[in-house]
Amino acid sequence: MTDPAETDPHRDDVQHEPRVGISAVLKELGEDHPGITASKLRFLEDKGLVHPARTASGYRKFSRADVDRLRRILELQRDRYLPLKVIRERLDADEDARRTAEAADPVTAPLPVVSAPRTYNLRELAARTGAGIPLVRELVSYGLIREQNGVFDDHALAITRAAHALTAHGLEPRHLRPFKAAADRELGLVERAVAPLTSRRDAASRARAVERAQEISGLCLTIHTSLVRSEIAALQERAAVEG
Repeated sequence: MTDPAETDPHRDDVQHEPRVGISAVLKELGEDHPGITASKLRFLEDKGLVHPARTASGYRKFSRADVDRLRRILELQRDRYLPLKVIRERLDADEDARRTAEAADPVTAPLPVVSAPRTYNLRELAARTGAGIPLVRELVSYGLIREQNGVFDDHALAITRAAHALTAHGLEPRHLRPFKAAADRELGLVERAVAPLTSRRDAASRARAVERAQEISGLCLTIHTSLVRSEIAALQERAAVEG
């Protein structure tokens, strides 16, 4: 029977990249893994190894990255007999290492297969950061991360990881609201500075506006970071004197 998701007219509205339903995934993977079933895919999802998006009607939608990840999982099970927990940790580590390399050296980093930026649904974001769904929802409620069309971006991933680490120091999402307020003020400065360019309609002016906005935001970040580090250094000096 054809999966209703295959003919869902909203098949691509969960992300800005082509996605397919579970029947198409089974057909593709079944060539190398004849025993694969829909139940197996749902089991792997329940174990946190893959995180397909969902349409408004609840149908699973798999991206090319999801299908490639599933293929790798099945190969490691079949050829290496690895436990699912080990497979998940290995694949997550490989993906994190790739992103770190791309961020460190974007010029020499290999071009991604899919041009669309990586996104995460709620469960995937919670699983990849270890934060848990309640913490993610708190971050959303305080405006620290943004959910668009049911998914989060890499910025949300970085913020959630940091926020989760801060909970070990007694800092909860409600304590992080000043960061959001400061970011909004800095954004206001950037928008004011590039307004003369963004008001123009030609592409060249808009391109210069983006470049200038990135430069200004980088300078603002430098000032912010230096101010905080300066105060921490002063705190350390006072502690050394008092000690």
